[in-house]
Amino acid sequence: MDSVTQIEEIIRSFWASDPSNSLQLATNEKAWLEPQVAIARGDDPLFLRLKELIGPFLWTPQEAYDLAFPEAPAAAEELRVISYLLPQTPETRADQRQETTVPAERWARSRFHGEEFNCALRLHLADRLTQAGYPAVAPERLPGFAYQKSERFGLASNWSERHVAFVAGHGTFGLSDALITRWGKAVRFGSVVARINLPVTPRVYGDDHHAWCLWYAKGTCGACARRCPVDAITTDTGHDKQACFSYIRETTAPYATATYGTGATPCGLCQVKIPCEARVPAALL
Repeated sequence: MDSVTQIEEIIRSFWASDPSNSLQLATNEKAWLEPQVAIARGDDPLFLRLKELIGPFLWTPQEAYDLAFPEAPAAAEELRVISYLLPQTPETRADQRQETTVPAERWARSRFHGEEFNCALRLHLADRLTQAGYPAVAPERLPGFAYQKSERFGLASNWSERHVAFVAGHGTFGLSDALITRWGKAVRFGSVVARINLPVTPRVYGDDHHAWCLWYAKGTCGACARRCPVDAITTDTGHDKQACFSYIRETTAPYATATYGTGATPCGLCQVKIPCEARVPAALL
């Protein structure tokens, strides 16, 4: 269990076989395409930098690990953060492109049923590693996981899957604050922190957190801003988290619950019908 290939096999086997990886439609479609994996060191300096920027409530990998294993704390350099992403299916993205104000049914189902699978995958990976002698925890599943207020950025959680994915080399942030990866922006993330020695994924963009966004890199595009029905994304100020939050809570979430019978908080209109929907724009690679 000491190679990235073995970690990928655990994740992909669960993705392929677990019945919860489903949109719960009559077509029996999986919720996600095949997962992709990246690895970060637990002592990567970016984790402390993010804590400084976002707020003291943000867990480092070491803090999350020690919460799960207080009787046997670990040094940060002993830890690895296993970050994976789950790409949306072509069918889900195609449906979502047709929408302009509320999420498509497949998209809402991926946010609800697909995230149920994601939660199960986090726990499955942590359990398999722990059983193999590599203590592991899924920070997002810890009892203390919560949202708080960052003085600089507003609403923020104490473990951010997107920021972890950035540190691990999956991708960089766009104008909408979503992460642009090699598999695009229409993805969802999960992660596990483990006491294990694994090779780290090269972060080819270095510390540039906007390297793969056409707007920030070249001053072009802004397609995600045009996709937002409430102008919560602008090329002047970026992402207005409060306006986004209010629209989701007051409009898209109630709509999805009433129309599709799903819960959670879907929207995601800004993640499709854009150049980075399913890839990094070619001009930036």
